[in-house]
Amino acid sequence: MNSSVSPAVTVRLDVSKLPGHVAIIMDGNGRWAEKRLMNRIKGHQAGADAVRSIVRTCREIGIPILTLYAFSTENWQRPEMEVATLMSLLKKFLDSERNEMIENNIRLNAIGQLEKLPEDVRISLKRTMDLTAENEGMLLNLALSYGGRAEIVDMVKEIAGKAINGKIESHSITPEIVSEHLYTRGMPDPDLLIRTSGEMRISNFLLWQIAYAEIFITDTLWPDFGKDEFIKILIDFQSRERRYGKVR
Repeated sequence: MNSSVSPAVTVRLDVSKLPGHVAIIMDGNGRWAEKRLMNRIKGHQAGADAVRSIVRTCREIGIPILTLYAFSTENWQRPEMEVATLMSLLKKFLDSERNEMIENNIRLNAIGQLEKLPEDVRISLKRTMDLTAENEGMLLNLALSYGGRAEIVDMVKEIAGKAINGKIESHSITPEIVSEHLYTRGMPDPDLLIRTSGEMRISNFLLWQIAYAEIFITDTLWPDFGKDEFIKILIDFQSRERRYGKVR
């Protein structure tokens, strides 16, 4: 897939003011397929193409971290056949994109309750992560079997265990220590959160990390979300004044 971006769109993008971390709730695959009288699985397949396009665009323009909400803890409640197909598509994506990630200096990481993934997916995921571990051009996070509340519960358990064992004093717990015990430890919080499909909710995604993220909701369904619209959102992001709760 050609990753070139329309010159008319990029002319106003200031690459010196890009967000350091973009997070995306990829929504609308099923509705995209239903609008076309297709099986929902066709929508997920088209959604995988959109993932490739946005990852390549981020790498091209120089966004350091991209986090994609690929499969939530709640998604396990979907019909068994749909879940099985999603896991198959995930494995296919990992296997097919592995060489491109290596060639383009992209490091793959995954956040979530990964132990719940099927064994063959975990093996493919680990292989891709291991082979890209030294890449420094860009970090691609896939949120898999991920839920923001589950992440916070896991964080509380970990910190509480350390407190019980005397490794940490309760009065010394700070927001920084909390961040160090989340799945995203060592990463900056997202600067920009994008949700496709027009839904006005965050769906249990990065609940702690998006406290001061700029939020952009687009009506575009995920399979139709492409480079030009992404660049326009980045331009909009660059026009916003970020005060982090402070006065101007």
